[in-house]
Amino acid sequence: MTDRAKQKALSLYRLTQAEESLDEARYLLAGGKSLRSVINRVYYGMFYAILGLLIYEPYTSSKHSGVLSYFNKRFIGEKIFPEQMGRTIHKAFDLRQRGDYREYQEIASEQVGPLLEQGDAFVRAVRQYLEKHIFIKEG
Repeated sequence: MTDRAKQKALSLYRLTQAEESLDEARYLLAGGKSLRSVINRVYYGMFYAILGLLIYEPYTSSKHSGVLSYFNKRFIGEKIFPEQMGRTIHKAFDLRQRGDYREYQEIASEQVGPLLEQGDAFVRAVRQYLEKHIFIKEG
């Protein structure tokens, strides 16, 4: 397997992880489970999609904040994706941080449904970008 084929396989794996995370979020929400857990899965859906993009970039980071900063600089700043996508991932990141690391933080149910829809749109946009600009070049 060529290096480019390995990149594509890993990128597709990350997109699968992204879509599975969003499916898990929908399942948890429909089952009346913890909104904190739903937000966690929505955030990770978008995060995995970004990791699928970064496979083709000369950048690595072990920190979520570094990944998000690079995404904003490269993909939002260069207008590859709309600014709304940058706001969406940062909102999900902030909500996940509050839910996972702060005591007695409540997430409002009104925040969850719209964020899940935005997460779906986010992952679809990343997949479409990769299919149009990266995968098509590889055959």
